[in-house]
Amino acid sequence: MSSQPLDSKVGVVFGVANKRSIAWAIAQAWHSAGAKLIFNYQGERLKENVEELTGTFGADVPTYPCDVSSDGQIAEFFQNVRKHTDRVDLLLHAVAFAPKEALEGDFVSTTRDAFLTAHNISAYSLVGVVREAVPLMTNGGSVISMTYYGSEKVVPHYNVMGVAKASLEATTRYLAYDLGSKKIRVNCISAGPVQTLAARGISGFTSMLKHYQERAPLRRSCEPSELGQTGVFLASDGAAAITGQVIYVDGGYQIIGM
Repeated sequence: MSSQPLDSKVGVVFGVANKRSIAWAIAQAWHSAGAKLIFNYQGERLKENVEELTGTFGADVPTYPCDVSSDGQIAEFFQNVRKHTDRVDLLLHAVAFAPKEALEGDFVSTTRDAFLTAHNISAYSLVGVVREAVPLMTNGGSVISMTYYGSEKVVPHYNVMGVAKASLEATTRYLAYDLGSKKIRVNCISAGPVQTLAARGISGFTSMLKHYQERAPLRRSCEPSELGQTGVFLASDGAAAITGQVIYVDGGYQIIGM
């Protein structure tokens, strides 16, 4: 019996930008659990960052460019994946973006362009990458994407990203329904606030962390390593009957009414 829950599994990771990325925390946990991984990077600017990180797993971890707003680049990325494997078991989608100005003012000021951009990159891209991954998931699989409670309740300044995350969660449910017969499971991890570079772009982030320390049942949010372990669980056979779900890893904050 293998001691590694993800031994011989092959995973594709979208969304590592730097060492503080939640995607990197989950990738590290997957790697430690025995998975072989293939990574995307978003543009030349991030290539060096991602290669430096994946280099800690060994010299030959494949990384390829993929802008998830382009169907052509997604298709090309999966052509590159096929050079290394004829099977994919795991897919992590940790990709989200909204223009900075859309995360600062009032939601009512959101421009059409900002709305479409946020939904395209943060929600539709899950459909785009899963569609290309499905032909490789011949043995079933586990797809995980990252969301946040701002999808469900209003978090000031989260604005259009909250609406895009709501779309992502609904997308997860519809994909879970579509792909269940192929034994492909699709779930979201809803993380509490974590010190990432992306999070620091949200106005008032520090007071948000403090709020969790005061209100959440565990008196804290969560650590990247805990998100990693949840990622391993959802990718493993232990979660074989779990699909279409949003799993909250947030110190219990989501259950609190006031």
